[in-house]
Amino acid sequence: MSPERPAVHASAAVGFERAADAYERGRPDFPPMAIASLIAGLDLRPGRTLLELGAGTGKLTRMLAPSGARIIALEPIAAMRTRLVEAAPSVDVIDAVAETVPLADTSIDAAAAAQAFHWFDADRALAELARLLVPGARLALVWNVRDEETGWVRALTELIEPYRGNAPSHRSMRWMDAFDRTDAFERPERTSFPYEHRTTRDQMVDRVLSISFVAALDDETREHVAAKARALAPGDEIVFPYRTDVWLTARR
Repeated sequence: MSPERPAVHASAAVGFERAADAYERGRPDFPPMAIASLIAGLDLRPGRTLLELGAGTGKLTRMLAPSGARIIALEPIAAMRTRLVEAAPSVDVIDAVAETVPLADTSIDAAAAAQAFHWFDADRALAELARLLVPGARLALVWNVRDEETGWVRALTELIEPYRGNAPSHRSMRWMDAFDRTDAFERPERTSFPYEHRTTRDQMVDRVLSISFVAALDDETREHVAAKARALAPGDEIVFPYRTDVWLTARR
C-alpha cells in the first residue's frame, strides 16, 4: 500500500490556487549565473532525469529545460499545474507532493526545488528522495531572497509579515534541521548570486499578492495590503533587488 499523501498546508492550498496568475506575472525568474551553476552542479544533459519538486508555474522548470535533461515536475496545486503545463510543454507534469512520489526506486539522476522546500515535511521528503535518487545524485534547493538592505523592500517585508500566521518560511532555516537528522544526504552548501529583477509597480503588487498567506486573506484585507504595497513602490519602473541562494547537497 502506498503511503498516505499528506495534505498541502492550508495557506498554500488556498493562496496558490487563488494566486497562480499573480504568481506568474509578479514572481521573478532566476539569474543566468544561478541557472548555469544548477545545470553544472546537477549535471543536467540529455540522457539524465531531473525531478523538480513543487514546480509551481514553472519559473525554474522552463529555464532548466534547454539543458536537454528529461524533467519530471511535481505540482499539487491545480491552478499552478495548469500554468506549468502551458509554460513547459516538453516537461512531464505530475499531480504529486514531495513526500509521496509515484516513481520507481533509484529512477532519478538529480532533484531540485525552487521556492518550495520549506513547505515540505522535510524528513519525509528527504526519505522519499533517498529512495528515488541514485547514489551520489545531487539535490539543489533554490530561493530568491528579497534584499532588505533596500529601505522600501524592508518596509514591504514589515507590511506582509504580520499576516503570515503559521505559514512556514525558508528564512527561519527550520527546513535545514532535517539534514541534521538524516544519514542519506550531506549537509547542503550555499552559493549566492546577486539578482536585480527589473519589473513594474503593478508586477511588484502581483508579487505581493502571490504570497500564499496574502492571497488567502479575505478580499478587503488583501486589497488593503495591495494598496499599501503599491504606495511603497519607488516608481512605475522598479529594480527589485534579490539574492538567489542555491543550496547543493548529494545523496550518500
